[in-house]
Amino acid sequence: MSNQIHLGRRQALKFLAGAPLLPLGSVSVASMLTACGGSTNTAELVTKPAPSFVSAVFGGMPAPTLANPAAMATTTVGSTLKVIMSDKSEKDYKLAYQTFFITGDMVDDGKGGKILAGGYYDINNKPILDSSVAGKERQFFSDSPDGTSLLSLPNPSVSGIKGKAVFAVVQFEYTTRDQALADRYGQLPSPIAVLTLDQDQTTGKLSLVKYHNVDTSKAHGLWITCGSSLSPWSTHLSSEEYEPDAQFIDSDAQFKAFSKNTFGSETAANPYHYGHLPEVTVNPDGTGTIKKHYCLGRISHELVQVMPDNRTVLMGDDATNSGLFMFVADVEKDLSAGTLYVAKIGAGFSIDPAAAGAKLSWINLGHATSAEIETLANTLKPSDIMSVSKTDPADPSYTKIWFGGKANWVKVKPGMEKAAAFLETHRYAYLAGGSMGFTKMEGTTVNIKDKIAYSALQNMVDSMVKDNAKGWNAQSGIALEKPLVAGGIMAHTMSGGQSDTAGVAIKSEWVPNLTKALLVGEDIAADTLGNLANPDKIGNPDNLKFSEKLRTLFIGEDSGYHVNNFLWAYNVDTKVLSRLMSMPSGGEATGLHVVDDLNGWTYITSNFQHPGDWSASLHGKVQATLDPLVRANYKDRFGAAVGYLTADVSGVKLG
Repeated sequence: MSNQIHLGRRQALKFLAGAPLLPLGSVSVASMLTACGGSTNTAELVTKPAPSFVSAVFGGMPAPTLANPAAMATTTVGSTLKVIMSDKSEKDYKLAYQTFFITGDMVDDGKGGKILAGGYYDINNKPILDSSVAGKERQFFSDSPDGTSLLSLPNPSVSGIKGKAVFAVVQFEYTTRDQALADRYGQLPSPIAVLTLDQDQTTGKLSLVKYHNVDTSKAHGLWITCGSSLSPWSTHLSSEEYEPDAQFIDSDAQFKAFSKNTFGSETAANPYHYGHLPEVTVNPDGTGTIKKHYCLGRISHELVQVMPDNRTVLMGDDATNSGLFMFVADVEKDLSAGTLYVAKIGAGFSIDPAAAGAKLSWINLGHATSAEIETLANTLKPSDIMSVSKTDPADPSYTKIWFGGKANWVKVKPGMEKAAAFLETHRYAYLAGGSMGFTKMEGTTVNIKDKIAYSALQNMVDSMVKDNAKGWNAQSGIALEKPLVAGGIMAHTMSGGQSDTAGVAIKSEWVPNLTKALLVGEDIAADTLGNLANPDKIGNPDNLKFSEKLRTLFIGEDSGYHVNNFLWAYNVDTKVLSRLMSMPSGGEATGLHVVDDLNGWTYITSNFQHPGDWSASLHGKVQATLDPLVRANYKDRFGAAVGYLTADVSGVKLG
């Protein structure tokens, strides 16, 4: 091939790594040709700038069908990428998927030994064993990898790196079942790992060289870690979803099992230690440390987004009767103290993308430090903070609220307002007048240029639907005429100069003031494959990430309405939605993370969870065919993949 063609390919291929994504900044044509084996004898080339990146267009793929069952039983990528350069040249590339590992694999621990990927450990860092089948005892490992962050550090010190060291933090939400097929959801402390990856500087490919299991004992262990995000200061912001209900913990069999597996006793774990925001700091040697922030509200944290001011945190809340929450830290890059707010929705809330939207105002729930709330968690019993009844006590000092789709009657104990705000946040936010009417608000991300944040609503049912018996309340400002199980994505316009509902200035330039629908799915009668939501639209969106460079919103699904879950790309300028990837049937798309520039390369990470987790109503037409294939691919349904999207560079010489 000519040098000119060779150069164009290498630039375009630096776009989706593994192969790669795109180089940022301008380099000389001569230096590029030298790297590619070309000549540098032409003097006029020495100072001529290389064509720069202008835009990228994703070409979507069709959803797999039973005409190719193998494609339905694994990760399938049939999408393309078109890169447009400043000289108007274009290159098209096929996309592919590259795994770091399948959970349950034995991988390098960086010390000359092996470690179980996704393996579970108790509070003393001892392996937790699955002894459910006699003679087949083994360490538990997760089939549900989730939140992933990809980052670099200025002075890494991991040995065995040939290119450059980069790091990924991966958390494992839960394991679906034990070997006897008994339900194990939420019964084990969630592991979290730091991966050291060797980044090839010619191709951008990432190779696993070290797996480090993070010690979570000082954070009391982790509870159901779901989505995550990378902070602007390069730490991993984790999550603890579906916080255990401390008021009724004595009857919670799941939490008792968690406590026993974590601490060795059903009563040792304190429910007020869970439902918070863990933060992982990666060390140059590929290890990691963790701390929990107790002052961002005890809610169903999913995937938070820190704004460019390094202080404002917008938080989804993955529950029924959930709210949109915001935290404004006192100090940049430090989430250990600040003010917590809940949104109040004005008139006009709609899930019609053509509607004008509804105004948002913000209720101040209080200011706290993480240390003081942790102290309260350590010392207070639920009955010290508030009285809660599931039946009407016929006492006017109690207030009826909705919590998790059910009626509660609550009363805050005198002087316990701060404890209630930060440890019983869902109930207190309702009492304070917050719009606690969302259902399963999942990932949140930000479009910095347009100053718009996006939040995924996995579904729009129950407490969002007018007069619904499962948690609807007029106070929320949300009153849909009918449910939309397929869910959708809301867009929040942000600005500064705002005050809370008490008239006190909010010290942030990134406060949402208007919310409107961006994209919604479509419920359908079962099609020939069994889909209950239109497979050519988003269905039950979960993970969200926005790329400033690509002007693209990436969407991962957690759908009980699509036979296969998908990863989508939505260009906010062209309004084009493109299907990039299909997950194994019965599996959920997780671990979505987008890095525009990591040592000059761009990456899109994606994992999946619980392949072959069959539902009779959804998978009845495919299960018999796909189950043996999924079992063969993913350790009899006990394994799941951690990996990233790449460009397929087969046949392309890179130098």
